[in-house]
Amino acid sequence: MYEAVEFIELKEKPEPIQSVLGEFDTETAAVERARAARTAFLEGGSDDYAWWVVRKQGATLAEFIADSKSDKEFVLDLRSGQLVELV
Repeated sequence: MYEAVEFIELKEKPEPIQSVLGEFDTETAAVERARAARTAFLEGGSDDYAWWVVRKQGATLAEFIADSKSDKEFVLDLRSGQLVELV
């Protein structure tokens, strides 16, 4: 199982708000949900900072990462521990 998680840093709050967007059988479905949440956030015109991750349920390492300040998306290379940009 995979989960898509959204983090939003509000300007007036020191800690990000974490919301699980859903649990999915496949990584692909979780990434699609995270991308949809990112698109909705960007279309909302917020000045707050947000990021989205996809990870195995309960894991502390993300397998997909995107944020609201750039167009880039990343995956984690589990062999090297390095973030790799998706192109």
